[in-house]
Amino acid sequence: MPKYQLLCPDLSQMPWQDKPAGEVTNSPLWRYSENPIIDRNPIPGVARIFNSAVMPYEGAYVGVFRGEQTNGVSFIYFGRSQDGIHWDFEKDKIQFVDEKGEPFMPGYAYDPRLVKVEDTYYIMWCTDFYGAAIGLAKTKDFKTFTRLENPFLPFNRNAVLFPRKINGNFVLLSRPSDSGHTPFGDIFLSESPDLTYWGRHRHVMGRSWEWWESLKIGGGAAPIETSEGWLLFYHGVSGTCNGYVYSIGGAILDIDNPSKVKYRCDSWLLTPEKWYEERGFVGNVCFPCATLQDNKTGRIAIYYGAADSYVSLAFGYTDEIIDYIKEHSNVSPSDTEIGIK
Repeated sequence: MPKYQLLCPDLSQMPWQDKPAGEVTNSPLWRYSENPIIDRNPIPGVARIFNSAVMPYEGAYVGVFRGEQTNGVSFIYFGRSQDGIHWDFEKDKIQFVDEKGEPFMPGYAYDPRLVKVEDTYYIMWCTDFYGAAIGLAKTKDFKTFTRLENPFLPFNRNAVLFPRKINGNFVLLSRPSDSGHTPFGDIFLSESPDLTYWGRHRHVMGRSWEWWESLKIGGGAAPIETSEGWLLFYHGVSGTCNGYVYSIGGAILDIDNPSKVKYRCDSWLLTPEKWYEERGFVGNVCFPCATLQDNKTGRIAIYYGAADSYVSLAFGYTDEIIDYIKEHSNVSPSDTEIGIK
C-alpha cells in the first residue's frame, strides 16, 4: 500500500520498467533501458520530435508533439500509441481553428503540454504573439482543435494548467521571460474563471543557489495531485563554460494555495548523463513535459525531451520521490510565502 496517495484514476497498463538491480542513480528515478523512445526523422519533413506531452485516452494514449521541421520551424503534431512507447504520428501538423471553425494557425508552436480539466483537454505551447508568448487550445475528441485567445502578453513560456480547478478557477503556471533566450526566470501562478481573463498572479519559486538551477527554472509536467500536495516536476538550468545544462527537479506545492512551496529538492532528480541527453541538436538537456501515474501502485512515468533531439522515459515510485524531495528539501522565504507583494 503506497504511503502517499495519488489522487488520480488507476492506470494499470501504463508504461513501466522495474529499476535495474544494482544500478546507481543518485535519485529516486531511473531511465527506460530502450531510450530514446522517439528517434530522429520520425516522419517526412520533421527532423526531430522532443519536449512533448502525452495523455491516456480511450484505453490507449494520445500525444501532442513538438515537431521541428526540416526548415527549422516548430509546430505541434498529433500521435497515438497503444502502449505509450511506440507512436504513430499524423503526417500533417495540427490544424487549429477558432471558435467559429475558421483556420487559426500560430506562426510557430513548441514545447506543448497536454492537461485534462473536467471533460476537456487543453494544449499549451510557446507561440508567436509579436514575441514569445503562451498559446492555448482545447479539444474533446482530438479531431477538432479549437485555439483560444493567447492568455498573456509576451514574453512568456513554459505554461501548464493544473488538472483541476482550485477554488472554482483554472490555475496555470508560467515563466515570464524576455525576447531572447531568457538569462533569468521564475515560476509564477495565475488564475482565471473562464480562460479569458487572468489575474491573481502569484510568485511560486525562483532559481536557487544550487548549481543545476542557478540560472533559471521553468514549469514542466502538469502538477500531480497527491495526499501530500501538488507534486511538480520542473526544469532547472545552469550556465557552464560549455553552455546551458537542463536538469529535472522536484517540488511539492500546497494543495489549496499552490503558490506556497512546502518542499523543494535541493538536488536534481535527473540530469544529463546518457548519450541521448548529452549529445544532440542542443546538448545536455533533460526537459520534462508530461507524466503518467497509477493510483494503485504509485508508479510514475516521466516523458522528457533529451538534447532537443529525442523523447525519453524515466520511472519512479511516488513514495520514493516524495520522501526524497522531503529529505533533501531546502526552501527559501520566497518559496514558502503566498507570493504576492
